[in-house]
Amino acid sequence: MKSKRTAWISISILSVAVLVCAKLALAAEKDEPGVRNAVAQFYAALNEMFTGELAQMKKVWSHADDVTYMGPGGGFQVGWNQVLKNWEAQAALKLGGKVEPADMRITVGTEIAVVSCYEKGENTNAKGETQKVSIRATNIFRKENGEWKMIGHHTDLLPYLAQ
Repeated sequence: MKSKRTAWISISILSVAVLVCAKLALAAEKDEPGVRNAVAQFYAALNEMFTGELAQMKKVWSHADDVTYMGPGGGFQVGWNQVLKNWEAQAALKLGGKVEPADMRITVGTEIAVVSCYEKGENTNAKGETQKVSIRATNIFRKENGEWKMIGHHTDLLPYLAQ
């Protein structure tokens, strides 16, 4: 009798575990639209930054100490204060133009999402010449208070921005 009871308890615990895992997997899948929205907000903020405005960029990023940025100008910034200083320097360049994501691949977890893509478009260099942009990018988002916030951005270098 005891072994039947133990078996039923084990089966019950296993069933609950399977249901919880299935629910978490479905929740992650269902939030791909939320990640796509966060990506759209980031690229809208990036293009706004090209005009010198940073308000949207400040909204899409997490302000945590563990965020990282390795952008097209080089360097490796860690923590929101360093990342913000880099965005401020880029905004001051007023590069103009527009960059959009292409060929996105999205992996969504319950708390972290990774987006790999190409960034394609154009900017203006310091001499006023139009420069094509076609670089690889990886964007990392974390769910904070129910919203996807950027915690990492890594791109290839652009020669006209590299320091």
